[in-house]
Amino acid sequence: MFGLFKKDPVKKLEKKYLKLMEEAMEIQRGGDIKAYAQKSAEAEKVAEEIERLKSEK
Repeated sequence: MFGLFKKDPVKKLEKKYLKLMEEAMEIQRGGDIKAYAQKSAEAEKVAEEIERLKSEK
């Protein structure tokens, strides 16, 4: 019953992943490839965390 109002951490991480990828796309459009690579790597770490949480369920 108490789990009813508990937020899903996967959904939160998916939102964060999408935000990071959007930011990376904007950085790439600006021409800063180094910052794009850094932001993409950060997004990839979030994606790995999502996969890890999904595999635990």
